[in-house]
Amino acid sequence: MEPKALALTSSPLKFAALGAVLALGLTGCKDAQTAAPAAQEVPEISFLIMEPQSRPIVRELPGRTAPTRIAEVRARVSGIVIERAFLQGSEVKAGDVLYRIDPKPFEVELQLQEAAMAKAAAMLEQAHQQAKRIETLFQGKSASQAQLEQAVSANRQAEADFQARTADVQRARLNLEYATVRSPINGRVGGALVTEGALVGQNEATHLTTVQQLDPIYADFTQSITELSQLRRDLERGDIEQVAPETAKVRLVLDDGSIYIHPGKLLFSGAQVEPSTGKVTLRGEFPNPKQELLPGMYVRVQLEQGIDSDAIAVPSQAIQRNFSGNSEVYVIRDDNVVIAQPVRVGGIIEGQRLITEGLKKGDRVVVEGFQKITAGIKVTPIPWTQPATANPAQRADVAPVVIR
Repeated sequence: MEPKALALTSSPLKFAALGAVLALGLTGCKDAQTAAPAAQEVPEISFLIMEPQSRPIVRELPGRTAPTRIAEVRARVSGIVIERAFLQGSEVKAGDVLYRIDPKPFEVELQLQEAAMAKAAAMLEQAHQQAKRIETLFQGKSASQAQLEQAVSANRQAEADFQARTADVQRARLNLEYATVRSPINGRVGGALVTEGALVGQNEATHLTTVQQLDPIYADFTQSITELSQLRRDLERGDIEQVAPETAKVRLVLDDGSIYIHPGKLLFSGAQVEPSTGKVTLRGEFPNPKQELLPGMYVRVQLEQGIDSDAIAVPSQAIQRNFSGNSEVYVIRDDNVVIAQPVRVGGIIEGQRLITEGLKKGDRVVVEGFQKITAGIKVTPIPWTQPATANPAQRADVAPVVIR
């Protein structure tokens, strides 16, 4: 009888255990039902609608600044330097005195030549009077033809001698003037290459100093002939428009990344290709009123070479890299499903990237929220608000396409 009692006693325990298992199962089902909606939440992401715009095509090329004029000031007469009249590194004007060479030998030479000219003038006067006298006598048949010809010849020789003595005086005055060495141009004078007491101009035109004109200033840069040829082909196909010469702009980007305030103008494009580099030389001219630009500075030159009438650009953060290392963007379809779209990128447009292939007008490109999405999921699109530009002075009404 005891075994039956034990069986009856253990049955309630089995039912209790079975109830606990069922209770746990129901609780798990409720938790799963509660968690299911959370897994189906649609992420919100920011997007930008592609709108083609007309933008200038700007090439950014490396270059260096150079003075517009360089004058090597040299001694034009021989003598001893008695004074240096300029402050090294200062601004000078054309005609300002830089050096003085001892003028006394040139003053003496001038006096000597003036005396010789005065003597020649007296001889000319005498020969002129003699010629007139012989001519009168010849008309009265009191002088021969030979005497007249001799008097006329003597008068002409006296005139030639007077002209020679006049030229000697002018040369002596020039030498005296050259004893005062003046700046030939406006600009900044360099270091003094000679000092007081130095003998200059002895058998050579001694280099005394250098003056460089820095306002305006040049920026010399080079561009690949391949790029120029591609630009020409794009113009011929009509992919880009020609920039009018009066509206083309050349700008400088300084070493700190800032844009030089004064735009310049393109002076010429070299007609010859450098064989060793395959590049042609270009030159721009820029105002430099405050002497901010100095010769030899490294700069980047932004050269406007055409206009892309339907350029498409996206913020730089929208560009992603796939496993192959190629560029792609996320595009939102009409059903709000995200897909990966391969693209080909071009130059920089004020923090944005030019898209040369892969996008069209009206495409919705993901700009923010990449950590929430993968290709193929559905999203809730929210229009992207572009942040304000950090440096408004660098913005333009039409953003240029800068190709580095």
